[in-house]
Amino acid sequence: MHWIDPACLPETKGTVTQFLLNPRGEPDGFILDGERQVHFPPHLGARIAQCVAPGDVVAVRGVKPRAADIIAAVSIAPGDRETIVDDGPGHDDEPERAEAEPHPTEVAGTVVLSLHGPKGELRGALLDDGTSLRMPHHVAEEVRAYLTPGARVQAWGDLVESGDGRTLDVSEIAEQADTGTDAGTDA
Repeated sequence: MHWIDPACLPETKGTVTQFLLNPRGEPDGFILDGERQVHFPPHLGARIAQCVAPGDVVAVRGVKPRAADIIAAVSIAPGDRETIVDDGPGHDDEPERAEAEPHPTEVAGTVVLSLHGPKGELRGALLDDGTSLRMPHHVAEEVRAYLTPGARVQAWGDLVESGDGRTLDVSEIAEQADTGTDAGTDA
């Protein structure tokens, strides 16, 4: 969002509780105070991950879509360090990060937070073990009941892990049944 002046946007302060990764393993957001998602573009991910860690207090200026409790960050001020501003992709001062290698796996847990894209579109969920489930918007809308807080789910797909977090690119998802008989739904 390089065309927006961050100084004219509202500021939200909070403590980073964890990073969120996209399916390529790049940081593209974090959770503030365990309850609010902050999205930033992947081209800022490496720089933000170098300057911010879970437990840090940050000030975020950004845009809040109508449809979801998410902030699409235009600037992030990590404590007493220099403010990181989204000036758009392609700047030479952005460090390179290697993509994480995905591997097929299955995860299960309870949804603690629905996850959204920068325009407020439903894109997945955060599980109680810190794993984020990611999927295209049209698929997330079809399985919306599985992505609401309190839902117990089991999901299959390609998992990427790094020191910044864990994300499952969901191919199938189902309600986690206590009886041990789950039926999957293609994602």
